[in-house]
Amino acid sequence: MAELEYVGGELELFAAARNWKRRLARELAPHLGGHVLEVGAGLGGTTASLLAGARVTAWTALEPDAELFARLARALPELVRTHGVPVHARRGTLGELGAEEHFDALLYVDVLEHIEDDRGELARAAAHLAAGGRLVVLAPAHQALYSEFDARIGHFRRYDRRSLAALAPGGTELVRLAYLDSVGWLASLANRLLLRRALPTPAQIRLWDGVLVPLSGVLDRLLCGRFGKSVLAVWRRPA
Repeated sequence: MAELEYVGGELELFAAARNWKRRLARELAPHLGGHVLEVGAGLGGTTASLLAGARVTAWTALEPDAELFARLARALPELVRTHGVPVHARRGTLGELGAEEHFDALLYVDVLEHIEDDRGELARAAAHLAAGGRLVVLAPAHQALYSEFDARIGHFRRYDRRSLAALAPGGTELVRLAYLDSVGWLASLANRLLLRRALPTPAQIRLWDGVLVPLSGVLDRLLCGRFGKSVLAVWRRPA
C-alpha cells in the first residue's frame, strides 16, 4: 500500500462543530442505508454523527493516513457500543478494494477536494455501488473562495454545482444537487478577502457553529439550496 500522509490540521478544530454535524446527519440520512463505505474517515467525528441519524446495517471507515487510521481504530469500539452497528476501520484507498466489494452507499465528506484525480475517483466509487446504491459527495463550494486555508489543508480545488455535477460517473443518475450553509459563505468570504488565515481559530469555529450554522438552517430552506459555502451531490445507481 502506498504511504499517504494527510497534510491538513483542521480535523481537531472542526470536531467541536456539533451543530454542523447534526445538520449533516439530517441532510445525509435519507441517502445512507445498508452497508456504508465512508472514504477518508479521518478521526471518525463525522462517522459518529452520521451513525446517530442513519439507518444502516454496517459501516466501513476507510482512511489511508497511518496516524489518523490509528486514532480512528481506537475510537470505533465506542461507536459500536453506542449505536449497535458493526463499524470497521480499514487502512487504504478506494483503489485497493477488491472488485467484488460493493456497498449500498459510498460517502465523501470534505474529501474529494483532496484528491487530484476526482473524476477517476468517482468512477471507481461508482464501480463499488450495489444496485440502487448511492454515491454521496459533500465538498467546499466556489473556487472564488479558495484561500490560504484551502491551500494549507491540501485542497486541489473547490466546486460549484455545475463542476461537481459534471463529474457524474457513468451508469448513475443525479438525485440531489444543492448548496448548504448560505450564511457560512459570508465567513468564508471574509477569510478570503480580509483575515486570510491558514486555519480558523477555535473562537471562529464556535461563532460559525453556534450562530451561523443555525441561521443557515433557516435561510437554506428559503433559498432552496441555491447558495452556500458547501455543495452536496448524490448519485444513484439504478436498481
